[in-house]
Amino acid sequence: MGWIGIGESVRSLNIKQSLFQLITLGMIVSSALMLWKGLICLSGSESPIVVVLSGSMEPGFKRGDILFLHMSNEPIRAGEIVVFKVQGKQIPIVHRVIEVHERQEMGEVDLLTKGDSNPSDDRMLYARGQFWLKRQHIMGRAVGFLPYLGWATIIMTEQPIIKYILLGVLGLLIITSKDERHKFSAAKT
Repeated sequence: MGWIGIGESVRSLNIKQSLFQLITLGMIVSSALMLWKGLICLSGSESPIVVVLSGSMEPGFKRGDILFLHMSNEPIRAGEIVVFKVQGKQIPIVHRVIEVHERQEMGEVDLLTKGDSNPSDDRMLYARGQFWLKRQHIMGRAVGFLPYLGWATIIMTEQPIIKYILLGVLGLLIITSKDERHKFSAAKT
């Protein structure tokens, strides 16, 4: 048996170890996706967590703060901080509602927003010819925040090389890591 038997045993162990690492990675990714989908269901928002990307809401929220959103059927009121998406723009905007016009006969609500540190309202940010936001533009209301924790997202977005380096390092760690249980079971045999 000699060296050939040992070689087969090592090769079998490497395949099992690689398969185990692949399954573990799949479980981590699946868990993260399930957590995200759970947050979407609980919050009623398509994006329950957002990062503040500009200083337009200072001093209340600073660039890099993480906001937690919730969306309910309750009417949106002036003074609330909302996150909205404008047609033609991919990045959601975090601003305060400054005017609400309710048209009860039609059951519609028009909203006007403004960044706390901006000199004027957001009509220039809305889609061409749009002067008010409708409820369908609103992604959620800010219900909580964590200061500065969104900087990791901002840095990886603005400096993509950092994201690729981080992914490469994580990939190398996964590939080169050794599972202690496999070492122990191999040593026993």
